[in-house]
Amino acid sequence: MFKIPRNALVFVGDGRKALFLRNTGDALSLHLTTEKVFEDVNPMTREQGSDRPGRVSAAALPGRKSAVETTDWHDLEEHRFAQTVASAMEQMVRANKVKALVVVAPPRTLADLRNAFDADVRTCVLAEIGKDLTGHTVGEIEKHLASEAAG
Repeated sequence: MFKIPRNALVFVGDGRKALFLRNTGDALSLHLTTEKVFEDVNPMTREQGSDRPGRVSAAALPGRKSAVETTDWHDLEEHRFAQTVASAMEQMVRANKVKALVVVAPPRTLADLRNAFDADVRTCVLAEIGKDLTGHTVGEIEKHLASEAAG
């Protein structure tokens, strides 16, 4: 159970979209307003490359070849996007002297963000919620967070 205080920053994101919201209400009556939105253009891997996987010959086993796994460009871009928004979050925390931060993201993105956060951001984190709410309206996000905070 946690409370989201007034002026707390709420991050809602995944590997393609990130919302920075601020609680302009209070801890009892959550009211989120949008501060920043990041969207990444990240087409599927099949749209980013058309080369077939490479093959390697094993010198120790003449006549045998094995395939090299294809690069998942879409997945790599999602990891890079998480690092980009973590950097933006660091700037917002420092510039606005944020004291409280709630991070909402799917578990994999949450892990990428945790790895990219610097010490200033980590000290502000009140809660981490492993859900994907990026497709929801701000009103729906408020309802989800109110139910999470209630326990």
